[in-house]
Amino acid sequence: MGNKGIIFDLDGTLLNTLQDLAASVNSVLDERGWPEHPVDAYRSFVGDGLTMLVRRAVPEHIRDQRLINEYVQAVRREYSRRWADKTAPYPGIPQALEELKQKGIVMGILSNKPHEATLEVVRHFFPGGCFEVVQGAMPNGLVKPNPKPALEVAARMGKNPGQVYFLGDSNVDMLTASSAGMIALGAAWGFRGREELLQAGARYILEKPLDIQRYF
Repeated sequence: MGNKGIIFDLDGTLLNTLQDLAASVNSVLDERGWPEHPVDAYRSFVGDGLTMLVRRAVPEHIRDQRLINEYVQAVRREYSRRWADKTAPYPGIPQALEELKQKGIVMGILSNKPHEATLEVVRHFFPGGCFEVVQGAMPNGLVKPNPKPALEVAARMGKNPGQVYFLGDSNVDMLTASSAGMIALGAAWGFRGREELLQAGARYILEKPLDIQRYF
């Protein structure tokens, strides 16, 4: 396994961020007098970047891109104040990462969360520096499920796609892995669940974080 690498999704795979994301968006909705959503509804809202999250959360009649952009910035400001309130690594994740590090497996992160926010969150929750590459969504750049960002991360890790496992919790992650020629691993503990992962092409399903180290 020493020549292998693994790319992790962030939200719903390494970190349970759902409550802070939901609170941030609901705060913006409440300010405008719009209905809020239960936390569980955000399981299906997240995964395709912040703009799509906002599109899914605001009332259906809101279609003007200028307004959507305004609400995205409002959510970004709210989230910048809340992102560490209830977010935490899933139980077993720190131990699994340490085990992979000891095995010499090169690790990276690819998130559809904005790049600077991704860097800040990873520095806060994973200060040990076990990731060779950390990449979020770049301004005006491509995001998952487009395979290009995953291929860029793999190249920066010094790995060919066939040497890389891609672990995520959503259909977006599985489609990204398949399109990039990587081995798709599904994180059943995340936001979407095993059925969606299997339907989207997961090669293997890991039921809990400690299964990561057992798999490797």
